[in-house]
Amino acid sequence: MGNVYVWLLSFFFLIALLLIIVFQLMCLADLDFDYINPYDMARRINAVIPARVHWAGTIGCCRRQHQIDVSKVYNMLKWEKKQRLFKLGCLIFPLLLSVFW
Repeated sequence: MGNVYVWLLSFFFLIALLLIIVFQLMCLADLDFDYINPYDMARRINAVIPARVHWAGTIGCCRRQHQIDVSKVYNMLKWEKKQRLFKLGCLIFPLLLSVFW
């Protein structure tokens, strides 16, 4: 019975991460199509970025490298979209593996 709980916990965790990535992609697409201003987009994305657990991620969080900068968002827009699409692809594989395994 413990395996079922672990599977459910990991499944819902993957779903939550996928929803966060899709939300971030939607915000970046809205900025690309000029439906939202950069300040609101950065505020929305920075509010939902999950905290890092690994020690290297913690150091990055202290330097705020994980957050989107309002002044550099247009220069980094394509890179941010590619980065989130890569994360989305990397999360879909374990999700499909957990569902069909």
